Amino acid sequence: MLIGLLGGTGTEGKGLALRFAASGAEVVIGSRSRERALAAADECNGRLGTRLIHGTTNEEMIAGTQTVFLTVPFEQAVAAVSAYHGSFRSGTILVDATVPVRFVDGLPTYAQPEAGSGAELVARHVPPGVSVVGAFKEIPAHVLAEVETPLDCDVLICGDSREARETVMAAASLIPSLRPLEAGPLRMASVIEHMTVLAIYLNRRYRRKGARFRVQGV
Repeated sequence: MLIGLLGGTGTEGKGLALRFAASGAEVVIGSRSRERALAAADECNGRLGTRLIHGTTNEEMIAGTQTVFLTVPFEQAVAAVSAYHGSFRSGTILVDATVPVRFVDGLPTYAQPEAGSGAELVARHVPPGVSVVGAFKEIPAHVLAEVETPLDCDVLICGDSREARETVMAAASLIPSLRPLEAGPLRMASVIEHMTVLAIYLNRRYRRKGARFRVQGV
């Protein structure tokens, strides 16, 4: 399986790169700067002792990858998708891992977009033929990057294309100790994004850093 990361040089991108490559998948980190992408790939490969992670420009990564994870901060999500609008091919799956959150008086607050959710807003800006899936929103980025730590949680995956959801679920199932759960159409992203805000609050309230979710009875 080949995984692409749009804006993949940050904590979220490198965390996903580490998790997928540690599971045997090939990963392409994309960046506006080829040099930054190559440096991030070298860093991650060095941690794993593999050569499964590659670095290149966002344009080249998108053009050569069917499953692309959007890993920039939410504030940059629409601009990033719009900037590479012409690079996407029909049939590409764009996995939105961003969450619209802001802090008010030190507390995390869901900054709900007019579209209903961050994922639905992103979906309004992709070219025809590109399917948007919301996934990996509720898992803290720094926990993903701690590749030696088992995740021991579920990841909720939503999207309007059943085929796209199943593709992302298959990718997520490669990661040990992570269970993918199909969470319905893309409008469910709002619920998942709210859960992320709750996890941030719990981390701050209980002085922890890795709050994540496991659904019982399923």
